[in-house]
Amino acid sequence: MQPYFLLIGVLIALLAGLAAGKAWERYKLVEGRWIDRRRVRQVPHFILGLNFLVANQVDAAIEELEKAAKIDPGALEVKLVLGNLYREKGQVGRAVQEHQALLQRPRLDRVEHANVLLCLGLDFRRGGFIDRATSAFTEVLKLDPDNEAALANLEKLQEEQHQWQEAYSTRQRLAALAGRPEQPRSQAILAFLEHEIGLQALGQHQLDEAARRFSAAIELDRLVVPAYLHLGDVRLLQNDTAAAIKIWETMIEVAPERAYLAFDRLERAYGTLNGPGRFEQLCRRLIQGTARDWRARVALAAHLTSRGDAQKALELVFEALEHNPHALAIHQAIWNTLEALKLPSEQVARYVEITRTSVFYLDPHLCIRCRYRSTELLWQCPHCHEWNTFVEERITPATDNESEIPALPETPVPPVAIDTAG
Repeated sequence: MQPYFLLIGVLIALLAGLAAGKAWERYKLVEGRWIDRRRVRQVPHFILGLNFLVANQVDAAIEELEKAAKIDPGALEVKLVLGNLYREKGQVGRAVQEHQALLQRPRLDRVEHANVLLCLGLDFRRGGFIDRATSAFTEVLKLDPDNEAALANLEKLQEEQHQWQEAYSTRQRLAALAGRPEQPRSQAILAFLEHEIGLQALGQHQLDEAARRFSAAIELDRLVVPAYLHLGDVRLLQNDTAAAIKIWETMIEVAPERAYLAFDRLERAYGTLNGPGRFEQLCRRLIQGTARDWRARVALAAHLTSRGDAQKALELVFEALEHNPHALAIHQAIWNTLEALKLPSEQVARYVEITRTSVFYLDPHLCIRCRYRSTELLWQCPHCHEWNTFVEERITPATDNESEIPALPETPVPPVAIDTAG
């Protein structure tokens, strides 16, 4: 019987210990009175704060969460959220104070310490304190080497500082953590980072290293258009014009919607090899393959004008105008062509009729991730920092009925909404 009672005693002690632990987890002594930790999640202020936060009413969320925090000043998660909301409101100093105060608390476990440091790093980044932000994210990774949020923010800081090699290493760590589902995205980012490293080598006239980096970028992701452009430039500097042409023509096959980026390069290279007819063939092939390709028409029109055939050029730019009447580049091409034709009245009247209701734009481009607008094609968005997210923004659809699915947004945008990146 004695072993039986001993076993019962052990079980009772175990249950008592579990009950005491749960009570200690739930209750906390604050200023001489016991506080129920769960109350902070059950009071209306906490629930209302979360509801306001979901509704993106930041001021109201802050007000309610501040009331909830007074019920339990030691509630770490509420203080963390409040600090983050202060940061989103632009009150960076207050956010830093809130999060630094949390770091002074005794007995923070490793995960809590890492979370507070992560929020503090975000505060410093928002405030422009790059060194402090980098240090905070680095400390997070010492506590939690697999913290993806810290790695992602550290990578963006390194990219902003043009520390491309460091950003490449950080992205490799992120790719290893993310696994197979995120592999294509990580491959694309690594490819763009390879391209940036290649640009640094090209700037230092290290042609072989630059070519190696550009080639590696294309192997990682064949859609990294700038890598083709600059690899061709390297081959041209190495006096291999035929190789440069082949690289640029490959780029056009891979990404025909970006073909216009290689037009000037190819026109000059074809002329060097005494093959001016090849450029006209290229443009006509693109026009035939994509009926809405106004850029190929404008490029071919400029080419024909330079060869003295302005009348054919004018027909091409009028076709381009019907597809995209708002593009300033087309109007500039028309003005140049009409000037070459001594401004014939019939063509001028036709131009005025087509453009009577048009508003001119400087080739607007839109980030499909955050809707940032730019008057030039950017490979990395300066707002959300994502790679290869810009598309040309069509203001109105083409006038003819075309079978292909439009790849560009058809959103009406007021002229004043377009930013000039630079």
